[in-house]
Amino acid sequence: MRVDYVNGNTAIAEGAITAGLRFYAGYPITPSSDIFEYLSRRLPEVGGYAIQLEDEIASINAVIGASWCCVKSMTATSGPGFSLMVEGLSIAVMTETPLVIAYVMRAGPATGVPTKTGQYDVLQAVYGFHGGLIIPVLAPSTPQEAYDLTIKAFNISEKLRTPVILLSDAVLANTFGRVVMRSAGEIEIIERKKPTKPPHLYKPYEAEEDLVPPMACIGDGYDIYVETLTHDERGVYAPTTHVQRKLMERLYKKIIERSEEIFEYRITRPSGSCDYMMISYGSTALSARVAVKELENESIRACLLTINTLYPINEKALRKLCEESSMVFVVENNLGLYYREIRGVIRDKPVISIPVIDLEIPDPNEIKRMVRKWVEH
Repeated sequence: MRVDYVNGNTAIAEGAITAGLRFYAGYPITPSSDIFEYLSRRLPEVGGYAIQLEDEIASINAVIGASWCCVKSMTATSGPGFSLMVEGLSIAVMTETPLVIAYVMRAGPATGVPTKTGQYDVLQAVYGFHGGLIIPVLAPSTPQEAYDLTIKAFNISEKLRTPVILLSDAVLANTFGRVVMRSAGEIEIIERKKPTKPPHLYKPYEAEEDLVPPMACIGDGYDIYVETLTHDERGVYAPTTHVQRKLMERLYKKIIERSEEIFEYRITRPSGSCDYMMISYGSTALSARVAVKELENESIRACLLTINTLYPINEKALRKLCEESSMVFVVENNLGLYYREIRGVIRDKPVISIPVIDLEIPDPNEIKRMVRKWVEH
C-alpha cells in the first residue's frame, strides 16, 4: 500500500494498472488525454504497451483484439471520441469481450468546450450503442473513488465478459486528492474464466450456470469464433428467432441479475435524519455534499445519496434508501437527464430535478436555493 496525491485521471490510470491493465490504445482528446500520457510512461515499466492509433474507431477495435489475446485492455475518450467508438462497443457486447472505457465527459454537444465540464453524456454512455442491451456504468466523484472504481470496472468486465464504462468528468479529471493505492496482492483482482473442457468439446458461447461462457483466448489451442452476427453457442451465424431470443435474454440477464452485486453508493447523513434525499453523481456530488451540510444549519434535514453505479440500478435498494424521505432531489450538471431514470424507479413520492448547468463545478448555493424553493413551497 502507498499513499499519493494525484488527480482523477492519474487515479484511473493507476487503478487500471493495479487491476492488471497491460494494453492501452487510444487517440488524444481533452479532457481524457492525461490518462493516455500517463499510461504511455507507466505501462512499459510493468511490461505493458500503450499505442496511439489514427482515431477512436481503430482504438477500440485494437482493444477488442488485445482482450481476445487474454490481455486486460482499456481505452479512454471524451464526447465526440465516444461517438466514434459506439460501433466497436456494440461489437464488444455481442462478442462478450472484456474491456474498460474511461469516458471523461466535457461540455458539449459537438466540440463544445473541451476544457470545461458537464454531465451531458450520462445517457449516451449506456444508450449510445445499438442493440438494446445494457452495460455497467460506474461513476466516481473523488480521486479515491476513481482509483477504486477503475479496479471494480476491470473486475466486473472480466467476471461477466462485458465492456464496462467508467464515467468521469473534466472536474474530476483535474481534481487532486489523497489516494490510497494498493498492490494486487492486497485487494481482490478477478481474472476471466477459462475453459476446462478439451478443445474438441469447447463452444465459445456456451454459458455456465452464471450465464457467462468460459473464454478461451487466441493461442490457447481452442477453436475461437469472434462472431458479431447473431450466433449459436458455437459462434456460428444463426438468424432464427429462437437463437436471437436466447442470446439477447442471456446477455441482458447476466448483467441485470447482478445489479445487487454491482450497485455501489455512498450515503452522507449530516443529521442522521433524511427528511429529504438528494441524489447526485460524479463531481457534482461534491457540491451537493456541501449543500446538504449547509442546509442542516437551516433545519432542513437532507441526506445525500452519491450513486457510483449508474447502471444497472438496483431498484429495490434505491427505493429502500429513499423510503424515509418525503421528497427526492436529483442534482446533476446537465438538463436533468439521469433524473428521468430515478423518476422511473421512485414513484411513491415527488422526484424533483435540480439541473445546474455550470462549466465549472456547480455552486452549492444554487443547489440550496432550488431545494428551499420546493421545501418551503
